[in-house]
Amino acid sequence: MKNTKQIQIIVVAVVVLIMGFLVLRPVKGLVDQEKNTAGAATTEAPANQITLSAASEAAKRGLNPAILNEITDLEAKADKADGDEKVAIYQQLADKWNDVEKFAPQALLYEEMAKISPKFDLWLKAGNAYRKAYTNLQDTTTAKALNQQAIAAYEKAVELNGASLDAKTGLGAAMVTGTNNPMAGIALLQEVVKAEPKNLEANKTLGLFSLQSRQFDKAIERFKTVIEQSPDAESYFYLATGYENIGMKNEAIAAFQKSKELAADPSLSQFIDRRIDELSK
Repeated sequence: MKNTKQIQIIVVAVVVLIMGFLVLRPVKGLVDQEKNTAGAATTEAPANQITLSAASEAAKRGLNPAILNEITDLEAKADKADGDEKVAIYQQLADKWNDVEKFAPQALLYEEMAKISPKFDLWLKAGNAYRKAYTNLQDTTTAKALNQQAIAAYEKAVELNGASLDAKTGLGAAMVTGTNNPMAGIALLQEVVKAEPKNLEANKTLGLFSLQSRQFDKAIERFKTVIEQSPDAESYFYLATGYENIGMKNEAIAAFQKSKELAADPSLSQFIDRRIDELSK
C-alpha cells in the first residue's frame, strides 16, 4: 500500500485531471515540449521567503509530544553551536523532520547547512526537500515561495556540479512551475533525457507537461518509460489518462486497473471503477 503522501498525490491528480487542468496553475507556452528554446528563466514577482523559524513553528503543530521535545531540544543546541558542530546538529534536525514528513523546515535546514559548508549535496538536498514541500500544497502563496527557494537551491547545486543530472532535473521541474519561462525548464529536462534516456524523474515530469499540453502520444511514451523502471499508482493513472484521451479504451482500462491495484485507496478505487464503467460502454 502506498504511503499517505503518495495517496494524497493520487487523489489530487484525480480531481485535477478529471477537471481537465492537470496542474494547479496553467503553464504558459507549452505548445510543443519536444522543441528546445533558448533563454534564461525569468522568475515571477518574488514571493515572501519562508524562514526556518516560521517553517519550524508551523510544522510543530500536532506533532507527537515526544518528537516535539526532541526537535525543540536540538534547536536549542543548534542556537548555541557554530561551524561544523552546528551543521551536525542541523543534520539531526533534518532527519527528524524527514521522519515526520515535514519537508519545509528540512529544506531550510539543508540550505542553512549549505551556507555554512557550501557543498553540492547539501544544496541538492535543499532543492529536493523544497520540491517535496510545495508539491500539492494547498496554500498557493507558501507554495510559490517554496518553489522559488527550490530554484535558488538547485541553481547553487548546478553551479557546483554542472554535470549532475539530478540537479538539472530538479531545477528544470521547479523552473516550469515557478517561472514565466517554463520552456527553459523543459530544455533542461530534455538535456537530461538526452544524456540518460530512461531518467525516471525527468521522464515523469516531461510526461506531466505533455499531458497538460494535450500531447497524449508523447505523454504515453514518457509514462511507459517510467513504469518500466518504477511502476506506481500515480504513473499508471497518468498513463491511463493518456490512453483514454486518444481513444485507446482497452489500454486505458488496463492501466486504470493497475493504478487501483497499486494504490489500494478506497476513494481512488471508487473513482476508477466509475471511469472503467464509462470506458466499457
